[in-house]
Amino acid sequence: MSIVSAEQLSHAFNDHWLFRNLTFGLQQGQRVALVGINGAGKSTLLKLLAEKIKPTEGKVVKEKDIRFGYLEQDPQFEAGQSISDFIFSMDNRSQQIIREYEELLEQENPDVDEINRLTEELSNLEAWEYEHQIKTILGRLDIHHLDQQIDTLSGGQRKRLSLAKLLIDEPDVYVIDEPTNHLDIDTIEWLESFLTTGGKTILMVTHDRYFLDNVCNEIIELENGTVYTYKGKYAYYLEKKAEQDAINSAVLAKNKNLLKKELEWMRRMPQARGTKSKARIDSFYDLETKTKGQFIKESVTLDVKVSRQGKQILELHHISKTFQERNIIDNFSYVFKKGDKIGLTGKNGTGKSTLLNIITNELKPDAGNVVIGETTVFGYYHQSGLSFDESERVIDVVKNIAEYITMSDGKTISASQLLTHFLFPPKKQHGFVSLLSGGEKKRLHLMKVLIKNPNFLILDEPTNDLDIDTLNVLEEFLETYPGVLLLVSHDRYLVDKLTEQLFVLEGNGDIRIYNGNYSSYRFEQELLKSKTKEEKPAPVVEVKKETVKSKLSYKEQRAIELLEKEIADLEATVEKLTNELNNPNASHEELIALSKTIEETNTLLDEKSMQWITLTELA
Repeated sequence: MSIVSAEQLSHAFNDHWLFRNLTFGLQQGQRVALVGINGAGKSTLLKLLAEKIKPTEGKVVKEKDIRFGYLEQDPQFEAGQSISDFIFSMDNRSQQIIREYEELLEQENPDVDEINRLTEELSNLEAWEYEHQIKTILGRLDIHHLDQQIDTLSGGQRKRLSLAKLLIDEPDVYVIDEPTNHLDIDTIEWLESFLTTGGKTILMVTHDRYFLDNVCNEIIELENGTVYTYKGKYAYYLEKKAEQDAINSAVLAKNKNLLKKELEWMRRMPQARGTKSKARIDSFYDLETKTKGQFIKESVTLDVKVSRQGKQILELHHISKTFQERNIIDNFSYVFKKGDKIGLTGKNGTGKSTLLNIITNELKPDAGNVVIGETTVFGYYHQSGLSFDESERVIDVVKNIAEYITMSDGKTISASQLLTHFLFPPKKQHGFVSLLSGGEKKRLHLMKVLIKNPNFLILDEPTNDLDIDTLNVLEEFLETYPGVLLLVSHDRYLVDKLTEQLFVLEGNGDIRIYNGNYSSYRFEQELLKSKTKEEKPAPVVEVKKETVKSKLSYKEQRAIELLEKEIADLEATVEKLTNELNNPNASHEELIALSKTIEETNTLLDEKSMQWITLTELA
């Protein structure tokens, strides 16, 4: 039985129907990926199911008291909110106690009695494990300063914050729009593990094929206003989809031939129409309607000229860059060669965008120099996306660069023809950029980069918000691209398929050059880890408190310090009471009272010790 379902769901924007009469359901424990081309209405359908917007027609039905968690593509926040305000829900008692506890530990001289009160309440609520889980989620998503204002965060930080809130709230249904955007590969792999434990119910839109395959066990495709269900992983979907496309093409060809014959008969037929003729005429109009309604699948065409490339392409000589005394790049050198296909990998904040900006001369290194060849033409697809006014018309975006564009075969086509190649029909070409979906804007940005005929192509997270069909075409284009390709992407499938070499940014200023793709690099790293464990078993040593503290945050260190003091005081109290218990002159009533006090003190001592163990395990 479905816990949430769409019944005859229809929705329109600006008199254009995205879809009509959709009916499908989501059962508990299902993990479903929603796929479809950009502009098909995927994000809109998620908003409808999460009841963020109302449908034009139809309804969403869900079980009573079911809780939805929704991660939108571009999260919006209330003005003046802090991270803490957003993360901890007012109607969740455990979260509010955890918030008070965390904020109290940030104070220079916290009230010990108040800490004891909150500690006791967390124990009563059995919330210590939840508190540890919240810290783990925030740490994994690189969220630390809870008093920081959300207004000061970047777009990527806001998306991670919204994702953290979703995971912390533990909803009954996870509705997620592009969850891997702005995450590094290590975090994506952690998120895969998180979402596939505990029988979670998930409906998500993602372009990341490895992530889709590892998380989802069913695929729903939204195509031409209709939903098609495939009960299997991505490879199964591709197989069945190809079969269905072949059937549709055969049926369409057959109908077109029949329609052509019937049209000839209609033109020859005399005006006097008998009963038999009328039935055939009705059949003709039915066939005409059916044939016109059949969907002919179109795909993006990437075919542009690449500028001639000379012998000298680009040379980096001993470049270094530091920000606020933090070493980002330290003495890195490399000479680019024809046909280089290089992937940049490393955790967020290790300097990938910094290196790209130095290469393209948008940022000067502190030391070393960059030598750019005379014939080198950069095409830089920025992670930040579009750099033009959304009030522009789509066709003007292209015409501002060139009225006519040269293709790889030397032919010249107009700006309008090129837009058609990129799946922007005439109606959309003359519409405003602001009316495009997120994926369509990304596709337009990609086109804007390619029409400059670059021979040194830099793609910084090109897969964010692009549909899977467009990604497949992009891969085919890049596989035969004759210029230099420098790719930053969290999409492991894309990096594996397109790159033969990696620049691994290790976070301390070092950039390691690795010959091979990402999967072979990760396999090598896992082998090294297992080999190290086998050769060097960890010696059993006493863990000093000072060592533990050095690996924890300031708040956690403060909590440990206070707990250590309380534990020492409680141990002294137990020792004192035990000595009094051995007093031969004590009365029977006094001995009973002492025993009860010792038992209560030992219980409190056990609780404090468990809290200390929980915190030290974080190290």
